[in-house]
Amino acid sequence: MTRDATRPGLTLDDTVRLKQLLGDAGCVLFDFDGPICRLFAGHPSAGIAQRLKDWLREQGHRHLEAAAHSADPHDVLRAVGASGRGSELVEAVERRLTVEEEHATAGARPTPYADPLIRTLVAVDRRLAVTTNNAASAARRYLNSRDLAGCFGPHIYGRAADPALLKPHPDCLTRALTSLGVPPQESLMIGDARADAVAARRAGVPFLGYAHDERRAEDLYAVGAALVVDSLEYVLEAVRAERAP
Repeated sequence: MTRDATRPGLTLDDTVRLKQLLGDAGCVLFDFDGPICRLFAGHPSAGIAQRLKDWLREQGHRHLEAAAHSADPHDVLRAVGASGRGSELVEAVERRLTVEEEHATAGARPTPYADPLIRTLVAVDRRLAVTTNNAASAARRYLNSRDLAGCFGPHIYGRAADPALLKPHPDCLTRALTSLGVPPQESLMIGDARADAVAARRAGVPFLGYAHDERRAEDLYAVGAALVVDSLEYVLEAVRAERAP
């Protein structure tokens, strides 16, 4: 396809598609870690996962094979939830993970163009929500630190008590849509993971992917992304164009 000289990273067709996605969306649902910030930039997630596993072993829970080799703390939480070891243990692990995520916000790095994109979307009357597998309290803490929490109001939807409802389950998206009172087809989700794209598809929400490399972009297209961009600058410029006379 022909490249748009003013958008070197997008084809002309991509640019049209992006404007269509934004034009059809009365609200935008953001994943948190990735599209809004790099939550674990200063507090690596692999270390969190290891600390959770070490704590579980100290408590005598040594047989969570599903997460034995994972560096993702959410995999540890899922494994505990699926183990049948009881809700009290799930709650304890989730509390420890929440504390780690809240601590991580101090070293989180904003995703380039995310802050102005969020503010510009509000300026053009889009309603916004966060739909994340992270703790809602961590997302709100970070957004407060960037003076962005008011852009989302009460619409920050983190993980539920049941780990089975983590994305790719659409739970946090459906909670957001129900609260906002917006039909799925009139919304747009921005995410950077396969789980985000699958959750959006299951909720009936069009999905805009954010990926830094071709392999990740292909993964997102494979599970239903309508478009994948490697910079939120394209999205910001498309939204700003709505305000042009």
